[in-house]
Amino acid sequence: MIVRRGSTYRDRVEAGRKLAGLLSAHKGTTAVVFALPRGGIPVAIEVARALSLPIDLLYVRKLGAPLRPELAVGAVVDGPDPDIVINEAISRRLGVSKEVIRELAKHELEEIKRRKAHYGPELPPPLNPIGRIAIVVDDGLATGATVRAAVQALRRRGATRVIVAVPVAPTEAVAEVEAAGADVVCPLVSDDFRGVGEFYGDFSQLSDQYVLTELRAFHRDAESRSKFRSVD
Repeated sequence: MIVRRGSTYRDRVEAGRKLAGLLSAHKGTTAVVFALPRGGIPVAIEVARALSLPIDLLYVRKLGAPLRPELAVGAVVDGPDPDIVINEAISRRLGVSKEVIRELAKHELEEIKRRKAHYGPELPPPLNPIGRIAIVVDDGLATGATVRAAVQALRRRGATRVIVAVPVAPTEAVAEVEAAGADVVCPLVSDDFRGVGEFYGDFSQLSDQYVLTELRAFHRDAESRSKFRSVD
């Protein structure tokens, strides 16, 4: 589907509900939803809630080029052995060496460490993707660098299949994510893409506190539903 301009989703919650409808085949299965903080959280919560699936955070950060931080030369995913994906075309064009990329990754891993320290104590233990379908959710793709890193990490960590679910993406990014080995579920694929935010009426920045509050509420609700089912 080609979209030109204008707000397509009221907000991330509406976008998540739209995505959930397209993922209904996975309701109540052993799949797990992985949200990319921060923008992917409200989208992923709607997906996980509608499909009765568990949710976890996947900590991944874009590696912005020196002096051109809006351009992603790669991305890094947290873990005992962090996964780094390099955007070869951009890094070559800008002359960014692998040594510089490793330094950028080190800096972003420090930010991930900060976020984990903030969120981690409040959340259940991390979910293991081994032998499961992993559904990666964000509020949209731009270059796709962070999502490609997520796909690589989850594949390496044992997911049997990776599905990338996003409300909107440019045509080229979808093709690149599929080439990375993921299935893509995206209701709006645009060849006139200027940024994720143009497809939302409300694309406000989200705070760490917002993320934590929403995740707490989700886990409280999930625990209540589990207790109700066990009593029933």
